[in-house]
Amino acid sequence: MEPFSFAGSDTIDFPVSIRIINLVGEEAPILFSTLLDHPELRHTGSNQSLHSDLYVTVQVFAGSKPLTVPVQTAYKSFRSERRWNEWLQLPIAYSTLPENARLAITIWDLSPAGGDGAQGHAVPFGGTTLGLFDQDNQLHKGRQKCRVYRHQRADGSDDSRTPSIPAKKRSDSKKSAAVVEDKDGEELDRMERLFKKHEMGEIPRVDWLDQLVFRGFEKRGLQSTKSWLKAAQRQQALARGASEAAGNGQAADNHQQGTENPSPEPEPSSFTLNVELPRFDFPVVFVDHEYPPPPNSSLQNLSSSQSNIILKPPPEVQFGPGINGDDDTEDGVGSRLIRVYDPEVGARDNPAESKHRRLVRSQHRNGILDKDLKPNAKVRDELNVIMSYSPTHALSPEEKDLIWKFRWHLTRNKKALTKFVKSVNWQDLAESKQAVQVLGRWIDIDVDDALELLGPTFDNSAVRAFAVERLRKADDDELLLYLLQLVQALKYEHISPQSGHDVTQDSSLARFLISRATNSFMLGNYFYWYLMVECDDKSPDQAPEIRAIYTKIAYDFMVELVKRPDGKAMRKTLKRQAEWVAILQKVSGEIKQSNLSIARRTERVKQFLADPKNELVTIDPPLPLPIDPSVEVVGVVAEDTVVFKSSLHPIKVAFKTTTGGKYPIIFKTGDDLRQDQLVIQIITLMDKLLQKENLDLKLSPYKILATSTSAGLSQFVPSVTFQGIATKYRNNPALAYLKQNNPDAHGPLGLRKDALDTFVKSCAGYCVITYILGVGDRHLDNLLLAPDGHFFHADFGYILGRDPKPFAPAMKLSKEMIDCMGGSNSEQYRQFKQYCFLAYSTLRKNSNLILNLFSLMVDANIPDIKLEPDKAVFKVKERFHLELSEDDATRQLERIMDDCSNALVPVVIDKLHELVQAWRA
Repeated sequence: MEPFSFAGSDTIDFPVSIRIINLVGEEAPILFSTLLDHPELRHTGSNQSLHSDLYVTVQVFAGSKPLTVPVQTAYKSFRSERRWNEWLQLPIAYSTLPENARLAITIWDLSPAGGDGAQGHAVPFGGTTLGLFDQDNQLHKGRQKCRVYRHQRADGSDDSRTPSIPAKKRSDSKKSAAVVEDKDGEELDRMERLFKKHEMGEIPRVDWLDQLVFRGFEKRGLQSTKSWLKAAQRQQALARGASEAAGNGQAADNHQQGTENPSPEPEPSSFTLNVELPRFDFPVVFVDHEYPPPPNSSLQNLSSSQSNIILKPPPEVQFGPGINGDDDTEDGVGSRLIRVYDPEVGARDNPAESKHRRLVRSQHRNGILDKDLKPNAKVRDELNVIMSYSPTHALSPEEKDLIWKFRWHLTRNKKALTKFVKSVNWQDLAESKQAVQVLGRWIDIDVDDALELLGPTFDNSAVRAFAVERLRKADDDELLLYLLQLVQALKYEHISPQSGHDVTQDSSLARFLISRATNSFMLGNYFYWYLMVECDDKSPDQAPEIRAIYTKIAYDFMVELVKRPDGKAMRKTLKRQAEWVAILQKVSGEIKQSNLSIARRTERVKQFLADPKNELVTIDPPLPLPIDPSVEVVGVVAEDTVVFKSSLHPIKVAFKTTTGGKYPIIFKTGDDLRQDQLVIQIITLMDKLLQKENLDLKLSPYKILATSTSAGLSQFVPSVTFQGIATKYRNNPALAYLKQNNPDAHGPLGLRKDALDTFVKSCAGYCVITYILGVGDRHLDNLLLAPDGHFFHADFGYILGRDPKPFAPAMKLSKEMIDCMGGSNSEQYRQFKQYCFLAYSTLRKNSNLILNLFSLMVDANIPDIKLEPDKAVFKVKERFHLELSEDDATRQLERIMDDCSNALVPVVIDKLHELVQAWRA
C-alpha cells in the first residue's frame, strides 16, 4: 500500500472560510395571470431584472442547530451577471467542527411587500446546504457547485430539504419518460469533475490549451442552459394542456366546497451557486476532540519543591483465573474486569513508606538536640557526594531524609542550600515553617545557587525571597550578566496581572528588578527591551496571562521611573529609543518586501536615512543606543549604508558617536534574534568567568539585542569570513590574510606575535564554547577573522547539538585554522590545545551556573530549546562530562579535537557549501 499523508481536523486552527463566486441559471418570466393573482410579485427585485441585487448569508449548523451567527456578503451592484467573488470568514475554527457540520447558504432577494420567510424587506431567493465533510469524513476543498432551491431558506438540518447535491431517487418508467433528457447537462457535469481535478493539480496544466477549453466550456454551458429551459417549458405546457380538463372539474368541485384555487406552481428554474472552499496541501480527515479525564481527585500537580513525591510507573497487575486481561479478545462490556480511572495511580508512593518517612522526620522536627547533631565520617562522605550533585539530579527519599536530619549542621555549607530546599516537604505546614527558620540561619550562597532557587521548580515565596536577597549583593555589572534569565524567571512568580494590583506586593523578584533598573540606566535600558519582547510575543507558546504579567511589570516600571528625580528624562530616552527602532524597522521592512536590485535597495535606504523628515540626520540630544547604552549617537552616516544580499536583506547602518567615531549596526527584520542573543550572552558570561581565572582568550562577543519577536539589532564587527579569505588566497589563506595585515619578518610564521597569539587564544576559546553549547551549521561563511587576529563565530541558528548537515563534527576545528597555527605539529597548535584544556576545566567548575541559566530559559520560546524543553539542560550537561574526573574529561576533549581535525566529512561539507553558495550567486 502506498503511503498516504493527511492531517487531522483538530490540528487546523484556521477559521472556516468560503468564497461566494457567482450564481448561474435562468428563469422563465412570470405569467401575466400569475401577476394578477399575486400582485406583490411585481415588486420583487428578481422579477424586475435578470441581474437584480442579491446578497448571500452563510451560517454553520450541526445537529440541526446553528453554531455561529450568519455572515453575509457586502453590497454589490450587478450588471451582466451575479458575481460576488468574495471570501467570507466564519467565527469558528476547523479544529472545533463536529463531524456533521454543514454550511447553510441562503440567497436573499428584496421585496417591499414581504412574503414567506421574509426578514424585513428581504425574502429568500433560494437556499442550499453544503456539508463540510464528505462520506469518507474528509473535509471538502476547492470549488463546489450547489443546487439552489427557489424561494426556500437553507435549513442546515441533518436531513436537509435543501441539499447542495440532491439524493438520487428511483422512479418508475412513466415518470422517467416525462423527464427531460439532458445529455448536454451530463456532459457538462463530467467536464466539471475534470476541471476540479485540474484545479487540484491532478491533471497537468497546458496554458494555451486550457484557455481554449475554458472559453468553449463557458459557451456550451450557456447554450445548454437555454436549450434545457426551453425544453422544460414546452414539456410543462403540454402537461398543463393535458390536465386542463381535469383541472376544470376540480375547480368546479372546489367552488362547490367554497375553496379557492391553489396558488400556481412556480415556473421551472435551474440555479446553481458556485462557491470555493480553502485548499490544503494534504487531505484533512475529521478527528474528534479528545477531552481530558474528569477531575475526580483533589490531587494537584505539584512542583518538585512542594513535595517529596516521586512519580512511579503504574503497578503491574496479575490477573487471576477467569478475569479478562489486556490480551483477551472478549468484549469488554461483558467482562468481569471493570476499568476505573484513578489519577492518583503512579503519582502516590507507597503509603507505608510515606508514613515511615513522616515518622522519621517527626523525630528530628522539634528536637532540641538536632541543632548540635553532627555526622560521623561515613555520613559526612555521603553528604559530600550529595552536595556534588548537579542541579538536574533528583534526590532519593533516603537522601532527603539524611539532609533533613543534619539540616542545622549543613547551614555552614553554602552548596547545601538547594539540596535542603529540595528535601523539604512544603505541603507539611509544620515542616515548611521550620524550613523557613532554617533558611534564616544559612550562610551566604553563591549566585548560581540563587538562580537555581528562582527556577520553575521552586515556587515557595520564602525560598524565592531568600534568593533575591542574595542577588541584592551583586553589583550592576554582575547583575547585567544574568538579567536576561531574571526577566524570564518572572514567569514563575506569583504575580496578578490585574491592573489595580501592585506587582511589587506580589513578587520580591519584580520589586528588586524594578528598583535596580530605575537606579541604573544601563540596567533599565536592557530591562525595558527584554520586557518589550515578552509583551510582543503573541505566539501560541506564550500564554495571554504571561503576556499580561509582563505588560503589568512594564507599566509599574514606568510608574516607578516617574517617582525618581531623573526618572522622567530616562523614560523620555526610552521612548526616543523606541521611535528610533520603529524608523529603522519601517525602512528595513520596506526594503525586504521590495523587488529591486541590491544597488537600488541600497540607494533607496540612503535616501530614506538622509531625509531630514525621518530625524536621523541629526539626533539632538544624543541618544544612547539600545544595543549599547554606553555609546551615544548624534546622527547617521548615510553614505556608509549597505544592504546585504540574503533572503531577509538586513541593512548595515553607521551612526556618528559623541566621541567622533562611527558605530555600525545591522538591523534585521523577519528573524527572531532571541536565540542569537542568548548565545552571545552566554559567551559574554563565559568570557568573564575565564578572565576571573586570569585566562584571557581574546574573545570578542559582539552585541545583539532583539527589539521584538521578528526584528533586532546586531553590532557590526569589521572582519572577513574564512570563505572570503579562501577565495582570495590559495595556500594557507588565514595565515596569508594575517600576514598582510600584521607583517613582521622576525615574528613567528612571518607576522606579529601578538596577532598570532590573539588568533590562537580566540580559536581555543570559541572551539570550547561552541562545543559546550552544541552550536551547529558551522561552515566557512560563519567563521570570521578580524584584521588584528581576533577569530569568532556568527549565526547561531542551531544550538544544543542540532545541525542541518549529516555527520556534523562535535567541534568546528577546520584545516584552515590549524594551518594558520603552523600545522598540527607546531608549537602554536600545542599552545592552542593547552588553552582549550584550561578553558574547559574552568568552565566545568562553573557548570552549575551555566546549567541554571539554561533552566531559566526553558519557557523563553527559544527555537532550539522549545523543541525539547525537558532535554535542553541535559544536552548542555552532557557536554561537560561531569561524571568524569578532570583528567578524564581533558582526555575526552582531546579525543574529540583529534577526531574533528582528522575528519574528512567537515571538509566535504565545506566544499559542498561553497559550491551551493557559488551556484546561488
